[in-house]
Amino acid sequence: MAERPIAALPKAHLHLHFTGSMRHQTLVELAAHHGIHLPEALAEDWPPVLSAADERGWFRFQRLYDIARSVVRTEADIRRLLSEAAQDERVDGSGWLELQIDPSGYAGRFGGLTPLLELVLDAAAQATADHGVGIGLIVAANRTKHPLEARTLARLAAQYANHGVIGFGLSNDERRGAVADFAPAFRIAKRAGLRSVPHGGELVGPASVLACLDELHADRIGHGVSAVHDPDVLRRVAADGVPLEVCPTSNVALGVVAAPADVPLRRLLNAGVQIALGADDPLLFGPRLNAQYELARHAHGMPDPDLAELARMSVRASAAPPAIRDRLAAGIDDWLSLEPTPAPAAPAAASAASPPH
Repeated sequence: MAERPIAALPKAHLHLHFTGSMRHQTLVELAAHHGIHLPEALAEDWPPVLSAADERGWFRFQRLYDIARSVVRTEADIRRLLSEAAQDERVDGSGWLELQIDPSGYAGRFGGLTPLLELVLDAAAQATADHGVGIGLIVAANRTKHPLEARTLARLAAQYANHGVIGFGLSNDERRGAVADFAPAFRIAKRAGLRSVPHGGELVGPASVLACLDELHADRIGHGVSAVHDPDVLRRVAADGVPLEVCPTSNVALGVVAAPADVPLRRLLNAGVQIALGADDPLLFGPRLNAQYELARHAHGMPDPDLAELARMSVRASAAPPAIRDRLAAGIDDWLSLEPTPAPAAPAAASAASPPH
């Protein structure tokens, strides 16, 4: 079958974490520069073998994530990460990135929550100017911490609602914390005009998706794939028009599904659910955004018009300014007008991801 190059397909990337966006080589170099020892799983054996099927597996994932975060020590490090993230997005054809960060994970080294967020916003603006990829920040609370901390972050995010912050999220282990306890924080964010974009329906069942809808009034949901296990929840997601940020490589790596073909892309789309493909944490999972589209092509048999519609969904679900949305939408139409070229022999589904940067 003839195919068009995925890298040439304009798209938006709506599910990427700040620490997880780091290139592996950057992790290694910053660790050496700052004298930080990396475990074998982050050095020689990268990407690590992960699972979040139980508490022990999630603890290992979080420990590696915390070690990776610890290499970011200076303003130059912050600026490097933002610049490289924008470069990588541009290579993948992404013209708009929504990058999620929990400022409390870095604030201690950068003079507090506000100075850290202002630094990241400034670095994001510079990365956009340098590489032509628009960047909106999502301030995310940690569901393993006290809900009062989430309110503090929501108030911080609200102060920058028209200055680079576009949403408020909730991440970390879904098995921890009651979603309803974080509702006051999300009300603060929503009153400021920020989008509600919590994680849900990844490690636990469809009740998590329902809680995001009912308690947090989600505008989008990070992951949300467990909605397919409850027809009523699935219909609700589709009827409410709440897009799901589906991250195939992440789902496989963390044991949410066994193989790329088991990610319920087709079931979600057939139910009328809007989907935005995301890479989640390439630093720990390896493949970046284009690899997710390659998996849709090879593991799910999606032809180019379907891939183009996935890209359109990502743009429609984004908070990108109208000019960027229009440019990306026109680019998607142009991509479909390209003459496809004969495809090489399709790789096995499990290895259909492009190599990481």
